[in-house]
Amino acid sequence: MNSPSSATHAPLTTDRLVLRPWSSDDVAAVLGDARPADWAQDFPAEGDRVIAGLFGRHPAWLGEFGHRLVIERSSGLVVGSVGLFWPPGDGAVEIGYGIVASRRGRGYASEATRALADLALSAPGVHTVAARVELPNPASVRVLEKAGFHRWAADGETEDDVARFRTTAPDHHGH
Repeated sequence: MNSPSSATHAPLTTDRLVLRPWSSDDVAAVLGDARPADWAQDFPAEGDRVIAGLFGRHPAWLGEFGHRLVIERSSGLVVGSVGLFWPPGDGAVEIGYGIVASRRGRGYASEATRALADLALSAPGVHTVAARVELPNPASVRVLEKAGFHRWAADGETEDDVARFRTTAPDHHGH
């Protein structure tokens, strides 16, 4: 399968968040430095600008790849983004995430990462969701651990100051 199932295009709701796919209006607002009323004061962060730039160069990617805005249910504000990089390679996809500084420390990144990883693991042909994190960023390491990811490295694969994490489908052992 070259793209996620149609279920990956619908918003995901967790206890405290709604994960909504990016729209062309979202991309235009980020790229145009607009300030929609439903954005947290410090959204977008640098990573969100990078994702919007990718969508700006590849508009066909909108609705694909599982990229979502993270919306705080209690306030209705966009507070970050989380995304899957499709298509799966050998049954694996990579995930990335970011929550604005004003909302960090609340567990939102772990909650969003777990929800999107679970969705990815339910897609045909996907058995692993992986992430890379810089070791000087212990908060990001904690996000992945709290989201149920485990540290791993394939034989011969090492990167300075970068740790690799993954979570796998219940019936897959990561071999």
